[in-house]
Amino acid sequence: MNIKYIQGDATNPLGDNHKVIVHICNDLGKWGKGFVLAISKKWKLPETSYKNAFSAEPTPNLGDVQFIEVEPDTTVANIIGQHGVYSKRSKQKEPPIRYEAVRKGLEKVAIFAKSKNASVHMPRIGCGLAGGTWEEIEPIILTTLIHADIEVLVYDL
Repeated sequence: MNIKYIQGDATNPLGDNHKVIVHICNDLGKWGKGFVLAISKKWKLPETSYKNAFSAEPTPNLGDVQFIEVEPDTTVANIIGQHGVYSKRSKQKEPPIRYEAVRKGLEKVAIFAKSKNASVHMPRIGCGLAGGTWEEIEPIILTTLIHADIEVLVYDL
């Protein structure tokens, strides 16, 4: 099994089985740029759940995942895989992506997807605002999801 690359919108996942839409979130509780805007436009619950998790201690840690059912056959997985955020004012030299946190999150997604007999859908996670590279992310997907025999579709708009 290989990753399937398709043109389309990851918030409109293809297939008849249960679908898990995966994306990367930061560890600050900040939601408002990138793919999350498309998620919020279609479903409010992933944003609400994410923000509520940061409203009291303990807050989510890198590698944690929130699974939010948005439709009977669709779950959004908020992976905490980014430490902080890039900003023009930031003196941060290292990109916010944390590959090990992405790996831990995708391992949890694999367990969840197997339990639901689900396919996994995503944009090129970690490669936008998180500052990661697909050359680093793709092998993580291969070892966590593809090697677990989970169908993975990556959407390019």
